[in-house]
Parts: sequence; C-alpha cells; structure tokens
Amino acid sequence: MASSRKNKPLYIDTEALSTLALVQAGLISPVKKLMNEKIAKEVDKVKMYKGYPYPFAFILAPKGEKNRIVLLSAQKGETLDLIIRGKKVGEIIVDEIFAIDPKERLKYIYGTSDTDHPGVKNTVARLGDIAISGDYHVEYPLIEDNIKRIKDLITTTGASKISAMMLAANPFNRAHERMIRQTLSSSDLLVIFLRKPFTTEGLRYDIRHNALTTFIDNYLPQNRVIVVPFENTYIFAGYNELVLDALLAKNYGCDELIIGKNHAGLGLYYDKNRLNTIFDNSKMIDIDIKTIDEYVYCDSCKTLVSTRTCPHGQHHHTHYHSATILKLLQNGIIPPAILVRKEVSASILSSLFPDRFENLHEMHYSIMPGSGLLEEQNEEQFYIKLAELYQTSSLT
Repeated sequence: MASSRKNKPLYIDTEALSTLALVQAGLISPVKKLMNEKIAKEVDKVKMYKGYPYPFAFILAPKGEKNRIVLLSAQKGETLDLIIRGKKVGEIIVDEIFAIDPKERLKYIYGTSDTDHPGVKNTVARLGDIAISGDYHVEYPLIEDNIKRIKDLITTTGASKISAMMLAANPFNRAHERMIRQTLSSSDLLVIFLRKPFTTEGLRYDIRHNALTTFIDNYLPQNRVIVVPFENTYIFAGYNELVLDALLAKNYGCDELIIGKNHAGLGLYYDKNRLNTIFDNSKMIDIDIKTIDEYVYCDSCKTLVSTRTCPHGQHHHTHYHSATILKLLQNGIIPPAILVRKEVSASILSSLFPDRFENLHEMHYSIMPGSGLLEEQNEEQFYIKLAELYQTSSLT
C-alpha cells in the first residue's frame, strides 16, 4: 500500500494491525469498528455491546510523542496513514479524538494495572493516553488466508459439526493428544487456533507448529484437523479472554469451543472429567463452550486416565505440567514418552539444538541397533532412536 505524502502518519505496531484486521474481517463481531468515547465508556461499564458480552472497549490509542502530536492536531474527516516500520499498512478517517486513562484501561483488560503482571508490562509499553475512532481499512493477508483455508476445508469435507480449540502447545504433550482425539470423536472437523503471541517467551511458534503437525500428520485421519495461526494480541489477555475466544471461534464458523480449565495454555489442568456446558450467562454468543477433563498418567493403570475415572490416589499420578516439561526440553533432556511422544520431542529438540552433536553418524552406529546398512541419519532420527532405547525395560 503506497503512502500518501499529504496524509499525516500514525505509527502502530504489528499487534495493533493484527487486532484491527480481526475486527475488519468480522471475526470479533458484533464489534466491527473502533468505538467512540461514549460507546467505549458504556462498554467498559456494563461489559456488553449490542446485546453480546464484551469485556472492554475496542479502541486504538498508540503510544509515542509523534502520535500524540498528530492525534491532538487531527480534524474530523481527516485521513491518517497507518504506518509500521516506514510502510503504510492502512488508513483511518478521523471521527473523534478523546483522552483515556491508561491505568483504567489496563484494569479493564487484566484486572490490575500492576506492572509486575507480564501482560500489563507489555501493554504499558505500547498504550498511549489519546484514542482515535473512525472508519479504517488495513491490509493484513494472514487473516484473509486463515478464513479461506477454513472455508475451503469445510467445503471439501462437507463437515457439518465444527469444533474449535485454542491451544498454546508450549510444549505439545500427551494430554493435548487425548483432548484432540476426544473432540474428534464427536466432531467432523477440528480447528486448532495455535496461539502466536507477540512475546518471545516459551518455544518459538514455528517449533510449536512443527511439533503439533508432526502428531496430526502421522497419527490422525486426514482432513479432520486444521491448524490456524492465532496471533494472541493484548485483547485476548486477562481474565475475560474466554468471551473473545468464543466470539472468534463462532465468527470463524465453529459450532463449539473446547477448553481446559486453564484454557489459554491447555497444558496443565482440565475441568473435572466430563464435557460440561459452561458460560450460561453468554448463551447469546450462540456457540457451545465445553470444558474437558484433567488427564494424568497413572502408574497403576499404566495409561493416560481422567482423574474422575481413576480409582488410585494422586501419589500414583504423573501430571502434564507444561512449564516443567518445557524446562526439560530447554535443557536438552528428552521427556519420558508418557509425557511427550518421542517423535514430538525429537522435532522440538532438533530445532532447539541444531548441529548439537559432533560425529552424529558415529554416535548413531556405535549405540543404535540397525540393519547393518549405512544410512543417512539426522538429529531428529537420532533422538527418536535414543528415546526408544530409554523405553527398553528388561534392564530397568
């Protein structure tokens, strides 16, 4: 998009662009535009918008002294160019300029304005005190591509019941596998929105995506699951994010949203062992929101079980604690196969530690059983074979 020299620039970041694009595409409907001061205050007060639950106002208040000068001098009807790193990505026609209280805004989103909160800290760095409302247009092909991919797969498969799951997969583990399989048993198509935050915490998105697709491509029926990158902008943060997750899933064409007790990560806890309809106060969203079990590995049952169906005590249970599993991987340790499938671990470790071993082929042939033929080996295959040796039980 070419920039017009006569228009003043308003500088935004990719996180703001992604959020504006979601709304522009109707994916957070009924919110379809930036709110003016009157509507913003009303939404912040009653937590509703056009009869739908909505946790806080949808506004644009970019930080920076240059932005502040432009906004304070902007006139109604004036067109401003939206700029990211010197490139024009859209335009906005000024309708109203108004002041906001950043601390109040943070409380509406996160329930606190304490900068010790990681979300608050990140948002403070990008939130100004002057907001703008008005019609806008942005260009962001990722959103349009997501919509097309899902629609095309629905058309191709003829799917009638479509489920959604918001997944961080940080890292992907066996509990996630069970959750996916359980959802597929009653759905024609599962859309996994793989969270792609604007921070560098945890595993990179490409590593998490590769690990997830390793499982999907090799262990699930074809064309039953689609993974969509979901840029986890600040509006999907805080204690009210479930409302927005539900709206997003519905507007992408899904019939139900499957969540765990800690649904943002889906890696630690799950609700008490059955699919329960929740969120009764938000039925107007017109999507079923269901919670699913907490899964553990029981050393007496010798399998992955629900805590409600297992008769053995917690001292028999191994929990799927994402943060702990992640620490093992970040330290180069292969998690036990009961926690993470060996192929998934191999995918993650080979990405985290590229070219880790000297003389990999020599190491492979010195300790691994084989056909006797010289074969080309890579690090991912080495991890898989090593994990298989860990699983040998006759000497343990």
